[in-house]
Amino acid sequence: MKRLFAFIMIAVLFVSFTACGNKENADNTTEATTANAKFKAGTYEGTAKGYGGDIVATVKLSDEKIEEITVMGDSETDGIGTVAIETLPALMVEKQFTAVDVVSGATVSSNAIIAAVNSALESAGVDVSTLVPVESNDTVKTDETLEYDVVVVGGGGAGMTAAIQLKTAGRNVIIVEKMGMLGGNTVRATGGMNAAETDAQAALGIEDSVETFIEDTMVGGYNVNNKDLVTVMAENSAEAIDWLASIGAALPDVTFSGGATNERIHRPEGGAAVGSFLVDVFSDNIETLGIEVMLNTKATEIIMEDGKVAGIKAESTDANYTINAKAVVLATGGFGANEEMYTKYRPELKGYVTTNTPGATGDGIVMAENIGANLVDIEQIQIHPTVEQTTSIMITEGVRGDGAILVNQSSKRFTDELLTRDVVSADIIKQEGSYAYLIFDQKLRDNLSAIEKYVEYDITVQADSFEELAGLIDTDAATLVDTMNKWNEAVANQNDTEFGRTTGMENDITTGPFYAIKIAPGVHHTMGGVEINTKAEVISSEGNAIPGLFAAGEVTGGVHGANRIGGNAVTDIVVFGRVAAASAIEYTK
Repeated sequence: MKRLFAFIMIAVLFVSFTACGNKENADNTTEATTANAKFKAGTYEGTAKGYGGDIVATVKLSDEKIEEITVMGDSETDGIGTVAIETLPALMVEKQFTAVDVVSGATVSSNAIIAAVNSALESAGVDVSTLVPVESNDTVKTDETLEYDVVVVGGGGAGMTAAIQLKTAGRNVIIVEKMGMLGGNTVRATGGMNAAETDAQAALGIEDSVETFIEDTMVGGYNVNNKDLVTVMAENSAEAIDWLASIGAALPDVTFSGGATNERIHRPEGGAAVGSFLVDVFSDNIETLGIEVMLNTKATEIIMEDGKVAGIKAESTDANYTINAKAVVLATGGFGANEEMYTKYRPELKGYVTTNTPGATGDGIVMAENIGANLVDIEQIQIHPTVEQTTSIMITEGVRGDGAILVNQSSKRFTDELLTRDVVSADIIKQEGSYAYLIFDQKLRDNLSAIEKYVEYDITVQADSFEELAGLIDTDAATLVDTMNKWNEAVANQNDTEFGRTTGMENDITTGPFYAIKIAPGVHHTMGGVEINTKAEVISSEGNAIPGLFAAGEVTGGVHGANRIGGNAVTDIVVFGRVAAASAIEYTK
């Protein structure tokens, strides 16, 4: 089950339409059309430019109504643009109207879908400006009650991990996911998964230790982290890598990430983006195990009875659900796509682009707080240093980890590129224009397949020489050549005299063609959330475990402190997804 994981591009919308060719339209038009008909019955096609390629809409008309709309767009972002593809056509048919609200976080894909449908209608002679939305009758929702051992709220990486473990242990489990597909924010993960003392490290001759992993994470988080949670994550990281391999998700490549003393970030063979890889494998396992999944279903409340969790309430477009369960695993993610919520804690982040999927709106945190859960580190919100601003694409840490450098508008380096994310972000913001360029070469591209997506979606510029590259990014050629010569000399001598960089210096930048990506910081990860203990039990504001409630992943706080080390999010979701499952298994015996 391979999906294309792309990212939404803010671009000028170019619309073209074919209506299946004039001759084809004539052939498809029914003879029953009358002079009084609202539409010219038939099947029509329209095309619009989406993010990764054309979005094609096929519209079937009867004399009186829009009967059916089908949209194809294989290159739209899985979990974002694909949500718009799944939801907007049905909404347009329901309302007999095309100017529907766009899907939050999927503006370009939504607009492309609307434009493609409009072009198809226009080819049928429809003046879309005259369409009036049909006021739908308020459908009476049914009330349904379901029974499970455990309900997992949220179908991202942590939720899928927990569900697989629970099902394997014989528990009757269901995943409730408010979006139209599984994956959550995990689909956006690109770099890899940190782990220490692994077989992959040993095979590559990399010396590392759990103790160093813990220390790096605590230092990176400015010792705001809960060290007990960090210790659980580090001590269980190698076993988590083994577990992933056992279900078909081996991560044999190992490289550096910012803030790590040693090569520790594990990724798929060839350097592919880790998130899409894991979501594919998790989804395959969920299907094979027969785990029930409810998509497009939003959890609204955690049910409490006699001081214990007893399930959840949820709703879809046509039903209200009471899902009774002995335990609940909360895996709803963070709130990095909810500007209103994150600016409540960090007003200075207003207007920043976000790397998060539209579903990351903090719902689970609110539900847990409503039943008395304690929140920790809620104001700790990370901005990622290397985000392409027109698309919100996060450029993986692996680019810098494999040897790329950052230069400012004057073609000069200004920082150690592999310092922690907050420091590198702050250093970029200090530069003129508050942006920078990532510079790398063909050798790095050949060794890191994640870069192919950046090239495919046209956010890189490419040149055969540094002088030519300088012209493409409108900077001084002589200065860029000097900067690159100094960097390559530093790599040759393994001594960065300018900024003291000591990691990610195995490869120089000498193999043309050469590449640049313009980047600036964007909201990336919310480190705060519900408090958990080392068993992933949710802790109340009174300091006690809430019976039957467990949590894992970005919905929780305490693991990452004031700054998350690149590669630790995937470790967090896998390790604590498994811990939460183990605790729920024990609780439901």
